[in-house]
Amino acid sequence: MAPPRMKQTVSIIIRTLNESKHLTELLKAIFAQQISNYCLEVVIVDSGSTDSTLDIARNFDCRITTISKDEFTFGRSLNVGCRFSRGDFLVFVSGHCIPASDEWLMKLVKPLAESESSYSYGRQLGRDTTKFSERMLFKKYFPAESRIPHEGYFCNNANAAVSRAAWEKYGFDESLTGLEDMFLAKQLVSDGHKVAYVADAPVYHIHDETWRGVRIRYEREALALRAILPELHFGFGDFLRCYCSGVAADVAAATRDHVLSKNLYEILCFRLMQYWGAYRGNHEHRRLSKEMKMRYFYPNVTALEDKNAVSSTAPHESKQ
Repeated sequence: MAPPRMKQTVSIIIRTLNESKHLTELLKAIFAQQISNYCLEVVIVDSGSTDSTLDIARNFDCRITTISKDEFTFGRSLNVGCRFSRGDFLVFVSGHCIPASDEWLMKLVKPLAESESSYSYGRQLGRDTTKFSERMLFKKYFPAESRIPHEGYFCNNANAAVSRAAWEKYGFDESLTGLEDMFLAKQLVSDGHKVAYVADAPVYHIHDETWRGVRIRYEREALALRAILPELHFGFGDFLRCYCSGVAADVAAATRDHVLSKNLYEILCFRLMQYWGAYRGNHEHRRLSKEMKMRYFYPNVTALEDKNAVSSTAPHESKQ
């Protein structure tokens, strides 16, 4: 009689920096998942939280490892978490994403377990504070129909899974300012692997960003995209054309939904920050300095530091 087969392990890896606002809800949703076929561990890769993030993680018996701000890139932090983990399947979810189903994890991992793909990513949905234009982007890039596998190498690590074998062979690029997921997916597809989109594995993705944060996000992603698609150029004419068409599409959708009046200003600002950030990132040629890294990877931290700096100098300036 053959010995019973040992359960495979799923490691959920979460990058954190002051994620206490949503982390409890996220971890409750993770530990409520229907995963009888797997063992589960949650790994936190923290880069210097000063709020209650780590206390929350300990309360849920998460395994915790750290990375310093000076060493941080998105790819490097994921590699740290993957090496620290014990899973056969490595799942990535942002600290401000919440699974929308108790079958989220099983559905996301299924294409890997059944050898249909080496990398999978799930649907993203807006929630109550999601900006209107971002909802439109979610509908475009994360539709209601699954594609297992799908063409191309689009992927998004806010809600994704990769086999340990695939990660061990390639790893995440540690030099990129973003899009480490697409870079890995491109490598996999180039070598004959498949990427799957699983609409039945949705999360709510909560982006409570300032307008500056939106611009910086698209700027660093555009900078990273140059390494993936070096032939892609985004000129000032492209900025104007994309901004106008993006606003027009959002206005038409908001008009159909009878919500234009309360969303018009937000639409104008979001699309401006999105495409101006893309333009700046595509034309950034300087070496990535420590100051730029902090701005790209920690926009909320640098914004607070800038505010504190202004507050500390304001009395002196007023006396001049």
